[in-house]
Amino acid sequence: MAGDEEIRVLLRGLLRLHHVRIEGEAEGASQALELVRETRPSLLVIDVHLAEGSSGTLIAEAKAAVPTLRTVLVAPASRPPAPSMSGPAPDAVLLRPFRIRQFVDALGAPAASDPA
Repeated sequence: MAGDEEIRVLLRGLLRLHHVRIEGEAEGASQALELVRETRPSLLVIDVHLAEGSSGTLIAEAKAAVPTLRTVLVAPASRPPAPSMSGPAPDAVLLRPFRIRQFVDALGAPAASDPA
């Protein structure tokens, strides 16, 4: 099983390979939300295991700060995230181990639309 730093290196490399500019990295939800508010990125890749906070809360607060933000949640296939009953869902869920094609598809998949 890969450690957190190995996963971050892998994701960082894959993002760069696909010409996605990396605005910053955070270990927990608070730091990530601060970065989102400062840099207003178009994409947020979140590992389900955060050092602090929850991925669901981060997604909700990040999308409130940047409504057009696209979120990709990365989780181990052995423990996929349970669907949330409240709050916005990630635009894509990527279960690891994953293929590069799956990663590319997750980055570019259309955002889920909320019923009006």
